[in-house]
Amino acid sequence: MNKKTEELSSDATEVRAQKLEILREKIGDVYPAHFHRTMTNAELAERYADLPDDVTTEDVVTVAGRVYSMRNSGMFVDLRDASGKIQIFSHKDTTPEDVRELWSLVDLADIVGVTGVVRRTKRGELTINAQQLTILTKALKPMPEKYHGLADIETRYRQRYLDIMSNEDSKLRFIQRSQVLSGVRRFLEDEGFMEVETPMLQSIYGGATADPFKTHHNALDIDMYLRIAPELYLKRVLVSGLTDKVFEVNRNFRNEGVSTRHNPEFTMMECYWAYADYEDMMGIVERMFETLAIKLHGGTKLMFGETELDFQGPFRRVPMPDAVKEATGIDFLSIATDEDARAAAKGAGFEIENDWTWGECLAFIFEEKVESTLIQPSHVTHFPKDISPFAKEVPGEPRLVERFETYVNGWELGNAFSELNDPVEQRRRMVEQLEQAHARGETDKRLDDDFLNAMDHGMPPAGGLGIGIDRLIMLLTNGPSIRDVILFPARRQKD
Repeated sequence: MNKKTEELSSDATEVRAQKLEILREKIGDVYPAHFHRTMTNAELAERYADLPDDVTTEDVVTVAGRVYSMRNSGMFVDLRDASGKIQIFSHKDTTPEDVRELWSLVDLADIVGVTGVVRRTKRGELTINAQQLTILTKALKPMPEKYHGLADIETRYRQRYLDIMSNEDSKLRFIQRSQVLSGVRRFLEDEGFMEVETPMLQSIYGGATADPFKTHHNALDIDMYLRIAPELYLKRVLVSGLTDKVFEVNRNFRNEGVSTRHNPEFTMMECYWAYADYEDMMGIVERMFETLAIKLHGGTKLMFGETELDFQGPFRRVPMPDAVKEATGIDFLSIATDEDARAAAKGAGFEIENDWTWGECLAFIFEEKVESTLIQPSHVTHFPKDISPFAKEVPGEPRLVERFETYVNGWELGNAFSELNDPVEQRRRMVEQLEQAHARGETDKRLDDDFLNAMDHGMPPAGGLGIGIDRLIMLLTNGPSIRDVILFPARRQKD
């Protein structure tokens, strides 16, 4: 070991900075632009899976990765790339002195390239006897102290790179997230759906009831909004005749609260199927969830916390009025007026606003008494028309519409309609919705005349469906919070 190495500071960060300067003197470029490796660690493990213990090959390979562990004064090093781990052996019998000298300047978290001979140790560990070492990145800060993962949950969310670097469960969850997203796309494509992209910046926001994020376009000198839902644009696609089955995996933005199940930007899948209805969309949900569960877990049953969930279809189906009657004894279908609905709800002990409608009372009691009980996958059907401006009426019951929401673990995961395609009725409901929004103080809310103009040209009957991808991934990966499944969730800034 040279004199400069011996004189390094005792402060960990300062030591790394000093080693960086020594490395610059010794080798020049410590952050090269390119490095050629012959295989990944996983490919290496697969190729030599049958290599017997205590056998050294004549094969020379080159790998690269981050240093995760150094044992026996650096003789044994665990090197990880994105695919897995390989052990590196550096010893005077196999490794040149100048290479061993370079290893003395390597710290945990550094990224290096290693060329050497493949062998398997007596204990069965696949190993590379290092012959050459290339410094690819000198890490100026150490890895988290606890090798098994970050204990501070705030640090996990704010510095996700450290979380994934040190937590295999977290790394697996985001690999599975990618698999879910690709699985959703593949499933829909196999079902005949076509993927499109619609605007994320919109001059008129709509398709859902939520507060938007507002911005300004300087060149056009107009206020614009980040999309809260892609619905009205996807319906324009159906009008166009481009395809009878359309979908989008989209980022939506809602300027509302943050919780374990809510993030201001989130991922949704919305799809529309011409000449289908909400019953057909239930089948889509069941087949999709079953397919994804099998893809990730090899079967339809999986654990979320202490609860076993079974995504085998068909799911339970229950109309909302029936579910509320079963839970509370209140038969909303026998209640004729808004006033009587409020009186019945208040009589049962619910705090109801004095201007709430029949449907709003029904939906509120459902949320209070039923929603949390829907643990196994279930479809709740027949929603009130009051809160469903884009759905068709249930034949024989004009207060209800052909709509369902899918619940698992007490969470809403999906929302679907037999879509309204009567342009006159659509305009009437949207105007009514607009008036209600203005009465609540939502002065930015405007009528989307272009969408209504598109509807005047004729949209075929269709089933529409939206699925909250983040919540679905939470269930499929046993993630207790939405922040566990979003790489970089929204957090309040630190001072």
